[in-house]
Amino acid sequence: MANRVAIIDYGMGNIHSVTKALEFAGGDTVQVFVSHDAEEILRAERVVLPGVGAIRDCIAEITRLGLDEVIREAAQNKPFLGVCVGMQALFEHSEENGGTPCLGILPGAVHTFATDMIDPASSVRLKIPHMGWNQVHQSREHPLWRGIEQDTRFYFVHSYYVTPAGEQLTAAVSSYPRPFAAAVAQDNIFAVQFHPEKSHHAGLALYANFLHWDG
Repeated sequence: MANRVAIIDYGMGNIHSVTKALEFAGGDTVQVFVSHDAEEILRAERVVLPGVGAIRDCIAEITRLGLDEVIREAAQNKPFLGVCVGMQALFEHSEENGGTPCLGILPGAVHTFATDMIDPASSVRLKIPHMGWNQVHQSREHPLWRGIEQDTRFYFVHSYYVTPAGEQLTAAVSSYPRPFAAAVAQDNIFAVQFHPEKSHHAGLALYANFLHWDG
């Protein structure tokens, strides 16, 4: 089968839900598999890096398994999708856990939401993590937005957000309460802070677009 999609398994991703969503979005046209084997991942046509939990633990496991170089190579050579902490891991540094070096594939850093943020509409203190449905405003055209309306809501769960080094990287923004990067894109890399696999029809549409994107 030509369209093989590798989901990178380093023990800290929402792997079952991502797998099922990609299989549903692709139907009979796609073979989705989960692996931490370098050769198997690099033989796939497309690669997905999911992620949940603390970035320090994620990077430590990625490095321990020797997947850091695999991710760098895949991100250079084929359609590559990062999801949630998988997006954050692509950047240079995170404030989480007192400061954590990340993979440095994309320029920029990961910052924590302030604990004293106030909702301007209600004057109520906002909770951390940012959890639930939020509008995603597409800031530039991209094949992964095909058929997804502007300001569609996607599902978020995160306490940290990415600040790309350069506006050209940002593919969409959301607000909590200030704008932050909800999606980034560079060459054959696309990454999202929200969870497509928890975002119903819009998330499935994004996964389907990824499965047809040539990078």
